[in-house]
Amino acid sequence: MKQFTYEVRDELGLHARVATELVNRLQDSESSVTLQDGSKTADAKKMFSLMALCVQQGDMLTFTIEGGDEEALSRELRDFCRKYL
Repeated sequence: MKQFTYEVRDELGLHARVATELVNRLQDSESSVTLQDGSKTADAKKMFSLMALCVQQGDMLTFTIEGGDEEALSRELRDFCRKYL
C-alpha cells in the first residue's frame, strides 16, 4: 500500500475536467485508488464518487493506492496532482 497527502491549490478545486482526466488515467490500472477528504472517501476510478467529495482549494486529499502497480501509480498520481490540482 502506498499513501500520500496533497493540498489542493487550484482555485476551482477538483472540478469535472480534472476529475474526468483522473478517472481516465486510472481505468487501465490494476491497483485500487481511494481519495479521502476529511471524513469523506471516494473510489478514484468513479467520476460521481469523486465529484461527491466537493473538493475545494485548500483541502487536504489523502491518496491510498493498493495493488500490483502501486509504486509506479503513486509517482504518476503525485505528478498529476502537481500539474492539475
